[in-house]
Amino acid sequence: MPHNSPHSGLDPESPRPAEKHPFEPFLPPNARILFLGSFPPQQHRWCMPFYYPNWINDFWRIMGLIHFGDKLHFCVPGEKRFDEAAIRQFCTEAGLAFYDTATEVRRLRDNASDAFLEVVTPTDIPALLARIPSCHTLVTTGEKATQIAAGAFGCPIPPVGGHIDIGPLRFWRMPSTSRAYPLSIEIKAEAYRQLFL
Repeated sequence: MPHNSPHSGLDPESPRPAEKHPFEPFLPPNARILFLGSFPPQQHRWCMPFYYPNWINDFWRIMGLIHFGDKLHFCVPGEKRFDEAAIRQFCTEAGLAFYDTATEVRRLRDNASDAFLEVVTPTDIPALLARIPSCHTLVTTGEKATQIAAGAFGCPIPPVGGHIDIGPLRFWRMPSTSRAYPLSIEIKAEAYRQLFL
């Protein structure tokens, strides 16, 4: 095989290497809501080293709409990146915690789609919640995260935009904030607004 072949040295049958989660859990002491996604995208897709780092993911625009009436509130003017310092301050003051439902994954394709994430090591969600005793609300943002969380608690999967109660904990399933999920940002924001009523 020629040395410059794009497949040189690769066995197409060999599994892709596993990736460990790049971020520590973000757990403010006063956290009352824990958001759990599936896993961050590949680093080249980040515009900041924090949760929901992909510029074309609308999570922080939705938070801007809900809390400040402005979807660009957390966007740096004139740049395609979010204001990480402002986001961290807001989440700390508002008691919003973040992690994901997997601590280690294998990407089956070279993209950010949940459909092609193989979970190698799921997150110990009860142990995470034990670190934030004031937390009363668990939120999953997407189908794979919801499936993993429901499996961890042995509970039914809530409907999109709905919730179930697990003892004192309210478990919400929110629509994905990825633009691949076909709802307008305004409709997604109305679903997420329920968490803060």
